[in-house]
Amino acid sequence: MDGYQDGGFEEIEHTADRALHIHGRNLKELLRVAAQGMNSLIITDVSGLSTRIKKYVEVEALNTESLLVEWLSELAYWAETQMLIFSKFDLQKVTATHVRATLYGGHVQKLEKHIKAVTYHNLKVEKTDRGLEATVVFDV
Repeated sequence: MDGYQDGGFEEIEHTADRALHIHGRNLKELLRVAAQGMNSLIITDVSGLSTRIKKYVEVEALNTESLLVEWLSELAYWAETQMLIFSKFDLQKVTATHVRATLYGGHVQKLEKHIKAVTYHNLKVEKTDRGLEATVVFDV
């Protein structure tokens, strides 16, 4: 699969939940791609989404897997509580346990899928010869 050059994601089958297999050249790209992938589950089209609303986010975690879950959970929180979907992610500082970012997005009329939780089910961020990979399962 040559999509690793720019990062990417694909939805995969999972019983009762939704799951994404995500990949990126580094952790920064993996977090950005994971957010874009989750957005694709929540709403069909983010191309016309406004980027007028700006939020600053800082997430701290014990390890990389927890960081990925906390990052996506933060984004899911804004979607569920305020119908606010971010489509542009400026990740200024990323380490294995910390991310600081500026998010740009806009409100939507409705969510097509609701993310109840980002789970740790079989979650492992793995280093490959092309970068990092993970499969994230969402409770919908």
